[in-house]
Amino acid sequence: MPNEPQRSRAVFSTEDFALMKEAVAEHVKRVADDPRSIKFAHLYHRLGRIAS
Repeated sequence: MPNEPQRSRAVFSTEDFALMKEAVAEHVKRVADDPRSIKFAHLYHRLGRIAS
């Protein structure tokens, strides 16, 4: 096949998203008083939607 683009592969697995969600949850606890904590909380929820 002449110069067909390679098919892209997923970078993260479903298990990876579950691990990242767990790590973000722990970080949210540590930065609870930081104004940026809401951004981490939103990230936590987005990771939950991906890993479902």
